[in-house]
Parts: sequence; C-alpha cells; structure tokens
Amino acid sequence: MKNYLSLLFFFLIFLNVSAQQKELTLEDAVMQQYGKLYPKHISGFQWIPGTNSYVYVENGTTLKMGDVDSKKKGREFSIEEIGESLGAELKRFSPLTWKNSNSFYFEAEKQYYLYDSDKKTGSIISKVDDSAENPTLQTDTGIIAYTVGNNIYIQKPNGEIIAVTDNDDKNIVSGQAIARSEMGITNGIFWSPKGNLLAFYQKDETYVADYPLLNIIPTPGELVSIKYPMAGQKSERPKVGIYNLDTKKTVFISPTGNLDDYLTNLSWTPDEKNVVIAEVNRDQNHIKLGLFDASTGNFVRTILEEKNPKWAEPEHPAYFYSDSSEDFIWMSEKDGFMNLYLCNTKKGFVRQLTKNKWVANEILGNDTKGKEIYFSGTGESPLDTKLYAVTISNGKQTCLTETSGTHNASISSDGKYIFDQYSNHDTPNVAQLLNNKGKVLTTFVEADNPIAEYKLGTTTIGKLKSHDGFDLYTRLIKPSDFDPNKKYPVLVYVYGGPHAQLITNSWNDGAALWMKWMAEQGYLVFTLDNRGSANRGFAFESVIHRQLGTEELKDQLVGVDYLKSLPYVDANRLAIHGWSFGGFMTVSMMLRDPRVFTTGVAGGPVTDWKYYEVMYGERYMDTPQQNPEGYEAASLLDKTQNLTGKLLTIHGSIDPVVVMQHDLSLIKSFVDNGKQMDFFIYPMHEHNVRGKDRLHLMTKVLNYVIENNK
Repeated sequence: MKNYLSLLFFFLIFLNVSAQQKELTLEDAVMQQYGKLYPKHISGFQWIPGTNSYVYVENGTTLKMGDVDSKKKGREFSIEEIGESLGAELKRFSPLTWKNSNSFYFEAEKQYYLYDSDKKTGSIISKVDDSAENPTLQTDTGIIAYTVGNNIYIQKPNGEIIAVTDNDDKNIVSGQAIARSEMGITNGIFWSPKGNLLAFYQKDETYVADYPLLNIIPTPGELVSIKYPMAGQKSERPKVGIYNLDTKKTVFISPTGNLDDYLTNLSWTPDEKNVVIAEVNRDQNHIKLGLFDASTGNFVRTILEEKNPKWAEPEHPAYFYSDSSEDFIWMSEKDGFMNLYLCNTKKGFVRQLTKNKWVANEILGNDTKGKEIYFSGTGESPLDTKLYAVTISNGKQTCLTETSGTHNASISSDGKYIFDQYSNHDTPNVAQLLNNKGKVLTTFVEADNPIAEYKLGTTTIGKLKSHDGFDLYTRLIKPSDFDPNKKYPVLVYVYGGPHAQLITNSWNDGAALWMKWMAEQGYLVFTLDNRGSANRGFAFESVIHRQLGTEELKDQLVGVDYLKSLPYVDANRLAIHGWSFGGFMTVSMMLRDPRVFTTGVAGGPVTDWKYYEVMYGERYMDTPQQNPEGYEAASLLDKTQNLTGKLLTIHGSIDPVVVMQHDLSLIKSFVDNGKQMDFFIYPMHEHNVRGKDRLHLMTKVLNYVIENNK
C-alpha cells in the first residue's frame, strides 16, 4: 500500500511538472495573445445614463445588467433572445449607445436597432447603405450621419435620406478625419448636443500630390492613387461645415490664418450656439482656440492662445462639464506636463486646476453637479495609468485607484461608484466595482494567469540614465532555463517615436508574447523607451525636435552599453528589430553605428523624412526648406555604404502611411553602393501586416534574426 501511494505521489508530481513544461508555440504567441492566452476580462462595460446601473457583454453574446444599489439579481439578455424579439438573426453585440435609462441602440450589418430592456421589445430604426462609412448616431433623434465616398448624408428613422454635401469633385472630402488623424483627430462628424445641427470636417485636397499604389487583384493590375502630402509640399485645406437640419443649409468655417493651417479638436457648447475649434498654424508652434457662431460660421473671438518654439500640439477638445456654455476644461502641456485648466469662452484661461509633474492622459467625465472632473493619468510612475478626481472650486486632487498598475476606469454619473479594470506586472486582470472612497463593492473578475502552464522565463523592469539625466525604463526578458554562467545573444525590440510607450506596468509589462517565445529559443529580449517617447512630459519628448534619430540613438546605445556590461550577454551577437518609427530606428542603428548589431529587421521604415507626411513630419522636423541640415542628418539614403551586418527590410505593398518610396529609395542606394541586403514585400498589406499573415511575418522576422545573429 505504501509503495502504491508513493508511486501515485510521484506520478502526480510528474503530471504537475509536465503541465508546467508546456511549450509556447510561435503560432499561439502571435495569434492567441488576445485570444485564449489573454486574461479573463470584462468587455463593453458601461454605466447606464442617469442611474447607478451598469451593463457589460460576456463572450460577445450575453448582455449582463446590474445595479450597485440593488440587492436583486441582475438581468441577462442573450443575443438570440434579443434577435428573436427583433425578428433578426444576430450573432454578436456591437457597442451599445443608450437613448435613456431603459433603451439602447446597437448595430448589426448596417442595420440599427433600438431595444427596450424593460419591455423586452425593440425595432429596427434604420438600415443604411452598404457602402456607408463613419456612421455617427444622434441618440435623442435616432438620426444617423454617415459618409459615402467623399460626401456626407443623414438618414432619419422614417427612411428619409438627405445629402448634406454633394461634391462631384473627389478632392473635396467631407465627414472624414482630416490632417491624417494627427492632433487628436479620430473622426469627422459631430452632432450638436440636442441633434439640431451637424458639424463636420471637410478637406480640399486639390493641391495635394497623388501617390500611386498598385492593386494586384485585377488582371492586369491597376494603379490606385491616394493623396499624400509630403513634408514641405502643398497640403490639404481644411474647413468645418455646420448643417442646420431645419433650414437644410450649411455654413462653413475656414482657418483665420493661412488656408493650409489646421482645424482640430472641435467641440460644441451645450446650448448649440457655438463651436470651439483649435486652429494650429502650418508650423505647428501656435495654437489659437477659437469660438465660432454655429448659425453663421462667423468667428466670434479667440479664447486662448499657446505658443512654443518647438511645437504646440492640441490633443483634446474643450470639455464642457455643466450646462454652462462658457466654462470648460482645457488640457495643455504648456507648463511642461499635460495638465487640466479651467477656462471660459469670454475670459480665456481662468486658473490651472492640476499642477502635476506627470502626464494627464484624458478626461473621463464629471459628476452630475459639475463639481468634480475625473481624468486618467500616470501618477508618480510613468509606467502606471490611474483614475483621478479634481475639485473644480479648489483644485483638490484625489487618486481613486491607488493600486499601482494600468487601470481602465469609468465612474457613475453621480460620482459615487467606479468600475475599475486593471493589471500590473504581477496581476493578470482584476475587474471590480468600488465606491468613491476606494472600497471594493463587487469583484467581477480576478483572472488566473493564462500562461501559467507554459515554460516561460522572467521579465525584469529596470532604469538607466540618459546622458542628460533622464530615467530610461528598460525591459529584459530571459528564458526559463536562464543560466547566469552562459552567454546569450540579444534581440533589441525598438520603437522610440512620439506618442508611444512600450514599457508599462501592465500584464506582460507591455511585451508581445512572441518576445517570450523568442526568449525560449535561447535569447534575451531587451527594450528601452528612449527620450522622445510618450508619457514623460514635454522636456523628455521634445529633445527630438529638428533631429529625429539623433538623441534617440544615444539612448539606445546607453541600453547597448548596459547589455554589454552584463556577464551573461554575448556582446558579439546583438540584433535589433522595429516597425515604422522602430524601422527607422533599426536601419539608423545599422548604418549610423554599424558595428553594434550583427543583424537588423526593419518593418515599414522611414528612410528619409522628406518622404513622410506633412502633419507628423513637420511637427518634429519643420520643413526640409527650414531644416535642411536636420533632414540630411536623419536621412538614411546617404549612409548605406556603412552597412556591415545583415539587414532585412519589410514593407506592405499598399502602405499608405510610410509609402514604398522609402524602402525602394533605400534599396537603390544599397545597389548604388554595391551593398547586399534583403527585402520582402507583403502584397496588398498596408502599414501593418494583420490577420493570418501576421504569423508569416513574425516567423520571417525571428528566423532571420536566429539564422544571421551569429
């Protein structure tokens, strides 16, 4: 009997060890990071307007509703149940938009439905054209605005369709994001609060150069032209249109300065009488926040101005937090960090509400009395994201989510309750309800580690110093069988550009799972967020001005020196990989410091900033005419003779962001200099390789590193 129990004991231990030794495949690492290997989480959480009730979606097919104040069991609605009541075959819930505390809108295959959760009845309100894009619903009226081609339409619940614009000239584009989605622009249609007026962006691309992309699907292939304004060349000319649903007339607002200045960050005043628009000059160093009459389009006044010799970039619209059409919150980094300011449409800046030496990310809402503003920000650690409240009357600030980590939070309309979903280095995911004192009321999810059974190594977050004293955060991933007495090759993964942060205090520390797979192949995988990257304040980010690739490379070399100082690093086997700005950094490192890395893989790389778009490129580099020395120093086309290692560049054949001219010009320079390199195209992919082909991409990238970093 004892022998039997002993055998059983050792057998169970063997099973446990075996379970922990499961190997992560590259296919699962690439294709399942946000599937079966993603921690359990709450999707689609919303506070129901005007209540302390909430709703979220489970598995995409079950709607769960609850109430913080009620002890009754919450309600559930299956997609099949709702579909049956609507006479529709529905598969998954799309995001909900609430009309009131009982009824919500949702969309399925271009059909819009309104469902009453109390009566358990609903109806279809509209079916928009199959070619409709950018649909934007007005919740009070159920009217939908959308674009078809370059024009904008509205469709009423009675089926009436009205053409808001009717431009035959394809150069005049209405209702879409403009300025290539820079400066916080994400959409181009803006309903007024009560739905009486519709504002929209319009751009005139007549003078913007055409850029050819090759569509290989038809026989023969055909050229498709896109509009692409390169740095220093002619740009689009913006307007804001305001359509009156009663009069069926449109007025237009143009920049008060030059015709190619920027109009961005549009918001409505609560009384619908005015719109507030941030106008930015072409040089992007002067913001004028203007008030415009919505009935005439006339300029009323400049509310406030900001100037900076490097750049001034508005990223958030004016936030009106009460029924007042004069008082609003403006977000600005004019003191060196993104902070909140109380402003008035007549008085301009009133006072600074927050005075943090860290970055506020975005305003999330306010209480119903208009006394507190809720916003997210990093707090003292730039790796965190937390929820904060600030009292408007006295600037008193409170952190509502104290646990260190990356929090995705929302607050009930009366400010009493918080939904908080967070992760950190040690926590896969927690989703819970709190009161505004931080007490946990309900825990929805406390996720298990979905990769616990896999054979994976450790991740360490560290800090180094730049030459001018800034902290540089690092991430180092080691294999599960790491031996400090061995020498390991290293893959450095880099991005390094503005508006991006690779290292965060979140689950997996911001790393992709393919990095952990790569570590299991006997590698160390290292990342450093250099100066110029996000969430560190203006001084940290703006050192790149007029010299992209210079200070960033210095910081990456600080990381290289650190790696070489480690006794377990093989300093002769360093490789580097990055995409987009990271592709630019990869090629830069291979050509400007050619003996550091044996191997580089650059995806979608910028190779000369004169080929990049006006909006992004001129903010950081000015124009080629204004800054010829900076453009020459950053260009990689005159440095190909320096290549000593193995370099692979990769490009999507119809990339509309970093156009193919970058890579082809680089290759021509390599040919001219008699230098061999490797190049791979992903046909009919844009700037990123997505879908099932993502596995092909990462297999190619990592195999190239493994085969050549010797």
